[in-house]
Amino acid sequence: MARLYTIIAALLFATGLKAQELEYALELGAMAGPSFYMGDANLNGFYKNVTMAGGLMGRYNINPRMALKFDLGYGSVKGNALKGKNWFPMEWDKEWEFNNSLVDLGCQYELSFWGYGTGNSYKGHKRLTPYIQLGLGFTYCNDALTMNIPIGFGIKYKFRPRWNVGIDWSMRFSMSDKLDGIEDPYRTQSGFLKNKDSYSWTMVYISYDLCPKYRKCNND
Repeated sequence: MARLYTIIAALLFATGLKAQELEYALELGAMAGPSFYMGDANLNGFYKNVTMAGGLMGRYNINPRMALKFDLGYGSVKGNALKGKNWFPMEWDKEWEFNNSLVDLGCQYELSFWGYGTGNSYKGHKRLTPYIQLGLGFTYCNDALTMNIPIGFGIKYKFRPRWNVGIDWSMRFSMSDKLDGIEDPYRTQSGFLKNKDSYSWTMVYISYDLCPKYRKCNND
């Protein structure tokens, strides 16, 4: 009888471990989507002169609500000043069209609205959650290396225990006015983010969880 109780207890313990989803420390994945530039040649036109961007992304999951996301992407900034509504000084009264490649390396802090995951519904974890993000990155474009500040939001969905998909939007405010090939055409004084070029990425991504966090079953 004692052996029977031992077998039953072992089965219940194993079932409990299976029911409790493992949390994973890392994610690795790929991303791709449309990009657009905003600067002297496009002051307020969202999704104008769209190009494609893509790259690799990874996350370090601090806990179910917080993460650090790292990305390495390749894209471009594209535009034509004469097709916009901007007026430029006489020295720039000429054809000014550009399509400059860029490389972006960055890290963003993510804060999810709810705990992200499956199997731990008693803790309020959900398969689908929106998040906001803020970070710091570097942009190399048009022979210029500059820092950028990415700000945005997204939504992610865990469609399998270790597979994730999502859509991520960010505006990346660079600290340079050289991405489009012209610096300060109006000859106005530049500030920290004033008269700087920026670009936006709308990325669809898929990622896979790695490095499970092994925790005691009685941990909260």
